[in-house]
Amino acid sequence: MSTEPPDDDPFRKPPPTNQGGGSPYDNPQGPQGQNPYDNAAQPPPPYSGAPYGDTPYGAGGPGAGGDPLAGMPPLAESGRRVLARIIDMVLIGIIVGLLSWAFDITSFSTDTDDINAGKQAGSSILTAVLYIAYDVILMSRTGQTLGKRLMKLRVANLDNGATPSVQTNLVRALVLWVPFAFCCACIWTAICGGWSFFDKPYKQGLHDKAAKTVVVSSG
Repeated sequence: MSTEPPDDDPFRKPPPTNQGGGSPYDNPQGPQGQNPYDNAAQPPPPYSGAPYGDTPYGAGGPGAGGDPLAGMPPLAESGRRVLARIIDMVLIGIIVGLLSWAFDITSFSTDTDDINAGKQAGSSILTAVLYIAYDVILMSRTGQTLGKRLMKLRVANLDNGATPSVQTNLVRALVLWVPFAFCCACIWTAICGGWSFFDKPYKQGLHDKAAKTVVVSSG
């Protein structure tokens, strides 16, 4: 499996074009040595003078070269991200439950006299492996899990908008799912994903920050 997104990734932002060069028309001169276009009305640059917070994501804000989101789709709404994550958790949770039942693995036990440490460890490992594999395999192809596809969202590299590589998705999944599987369950998922509700300006969860990714709208 390729570990880097292909060069022809349709989501990758194109590099800026170089407008310089030795064009004979670079400095046209008038009869008295003046540029005849000096006084021509020029349209203002996009969003010039607008405060950063009012600049739409992906529209090329002030000093567009300094805004990594310039040219990318709008950032995803945090509520839609939550719904996509719930869909994914339900789908994988069903598989984990079926496999745990098939191999007689007890997920959790409230009876301290009947705790089987080996079974609980096996359940945690199975949970982590399935959730991580699900995220990494699907999102390395299109930037989408099934939940994100249904909610019309995708994960993108913050720096260039491309589909994240296997390594990037692995970092993202490890931060999200290892604590979930081994200690904190839904509490960590709520903290990690809920961070996007308050993060500025990129609406990143903690796993996005670790992997340098963002979640954007795909349609």
